[in-house]
Amino acid sequence: MHSGHASSAFPRDDRAGGRAALTHHTPSGTRDVLPDEMRELRAITDAVRHTFEARGYGEIYTPALEYEHVLARGEAHAADPAYRLFDEQGDVLVLRSDMTIPIARVVANRYENAPTPLRFCYVAHAYRSVRPKRGEAREMLQAGIELVGAPAPIGTAEAITVLCETLAAAGLESFRIGLGDAALFPALLQALGVDEVGTSAVLEKLAQRDFVGLSHVLTALSIPAEDAERVQGVAQRRGGPEVLAPGDGVLAEAARGLRDVHELLDRDVAERVIFDLGLTQRLGYYTGAVFEVYDAALGAPIGSGGRYDDLLGRFGRSLPAVGWALNVERLHLAAAAEKERRAWA
Repeated sequence: MHSGHASSAFPRDDRAGGRAALTHHTPSGTRDVLPDEMRELRAITDAVRHTFEARGYGEIYTPALEYEHVLARGEAHAADPAYRLFDEQGDVLVLRSDMTIPIARVVANRYENAPTPLRFCYVAHAYRSVRPKRGEAREMLQAGIELVGAPAPIGTAEAITVLCETLAAAGLESFRIGLGDAALFPALLQALGVDEVGTSAVLEKLAQRDFVGLSHVLTALSIPAEDAERVQGVAQRRGGPEVLAPGDGVLAEAARGLRDVHELLDRDVAERVIFDLGLTQRLGYYTGAVFEVYDAALGAPIGSGGRYDDLLGRFGRSLPAVGWALNVERLHLAAAAEKERRAWA
């Protein structure tokens, strides 16, 4: 789970910025974290861990290296690994791209008969393949939870509640949670006869929030104009509970599921939620509710997550599950920007 690199006010290796004086660079997409920033990051991760512990989530650590076939079992279209290497037997190893799939592996191997729900939390690095010279992070520190064995809507409501408590503990006040349904658009497109390749192209444009590109893809797929207009209209439905107005078919089913989650949230949490029917995630193992974290102080998502009710079954123990991850550096930047705004106010 899931976001890129952001700028920082602290010193760093910045070849794109033209700092020719730095002769020994870090690998692309990585950086050094110096003591002043490290103290601030530590304060945030301590607050995050305290919130997790108070909610009964046990911290877990898994190896940074996983067998490539394990990650492939979890998600054939997962984020490209940042690095591949071989062990002494010739098996391919990769650096994990998130913590969800490793935790699914752990549940199958170590908690085969354990009663559910299982509550895990982590503060760990993840590694992604990035485009060169884009300033994106190849290595990122994530903090998150995985709630295994708790079905929708109750498990989803708990995950969102813990998410809001965690963001508040980290010092954020103006955050919002975008909430959508990952199953909505695959079902809509299947009903229109769109194949898997076409569906992937549509979902990619949705993940990029590229509605112009979405229009071009729908045209290229020869979808009738009326149906294409409906798809685009659903993709841009965003706001309060009014966007969940009764519809038909898969749209009605998605709206009902989101309303069920909303009804379980305490008022102070529900007020943070923005329904976004066009919200989707690049990681294809999501099956239901998906969410994304925004803050007015930062122009990029701070974190994301959702339900992945089919993933655990691929590892041998079929259980519903939901989780999310925050990009700790972005969380730090948003908290610092909010603090500065409050000081000026």
